[in-house]
Amino acid sequence: MKVLKTLIVDDESLARRGLSLRLQHLPQIDVVAECRDGFEAIEAIARHSPDLIFLDIQMPGMSGFDVIAQLQSDNMPLIIFVTAYDEYAVDAFKVHAVDYVLKPIDDDRLHEAVERAVNHRDQEDTSRSKEKLVELVMGMTGASASSIEQMAEDAQPIKAWPEKLTIKDGTEIQFIKVAQIQWVDAAGDYMCVHAEGKTHIMRITMKQLEGMLNPALFLRIHRSTIVNADIINSAQTLNNGEYMLTLEGGSQLKVSRSYRDKVKHLLTA
Repeated sequence: MKVLKTLIVDDESLARRGLSLRLQHLPQIDVVAECRDGFEAIEAIARHSPDLIFLDIQMPGMSGFDVIAQLQSDNMPLIIFVTAYDEYAVDAFKVHAVDYVLKPIDDDRLHEAVERAVNHRDQEDTSRSKEKLVELVMGMTGASASSIEQMAEDAQPIKAWPEKLTIKDGTEIQFIKVAQIQWVDAAGDYMCVHAEGKTHIMRITMKQLEGMLNPALFLRIHRSTIVNADIINSAQTLNNGEYMLTLEGGSQLKVSRSYRDKVKHLLTA
């Protein structure tokens, strides 16, 4: 686990101390300095090069926004604003703050803010690693950055689609073979998975479930419906431009006009 070197900037000594004590219990955080105003913060940033700053906004002499204005954009630490005032939220996110936390901070909210910072740092590290690799290959081969990135995408391993879905129903866990799924439709925050004459309920979004199913086999035919192409017996054109699919067993599903291009090749003469 990569630890984030962290700076606390707040003109209230009790606020600094309280936040520091709470952050000591988080293994992702290493508090390297505490500052009582913006001027001390500028000096500490130059000395420690922190990864993360918990930054108060209203401070005498130099506000939190003034501190950010003094920093070099190419070496900007992650910023979590900690303030008693909510009217600065829009301005905070204009300067790309990771989070904006109101005082007094509860533990869950603090943990959430730290988790956001960790995820942000991981994304930045991945991006920088990719840039360095591309530059290295460019220097060795003379190829352009775009061609190298395209080669990398082409070389990505083929995704292994799951053979079974795990569905929890209270204390019971069921394993449904993906090949036996006939279709899926949405019901509010739940997905109804129809397989072998039974309907199984999953608490998952349509987008999440679609990402688990092989798109070569499972077709999205409506914003709330996915069908197994292997069990489609026939397709008909309707007067309103939609299609009607007939499945094995006689069930019928409509294809909305926005998804009809996906099933044109299934239409019967």
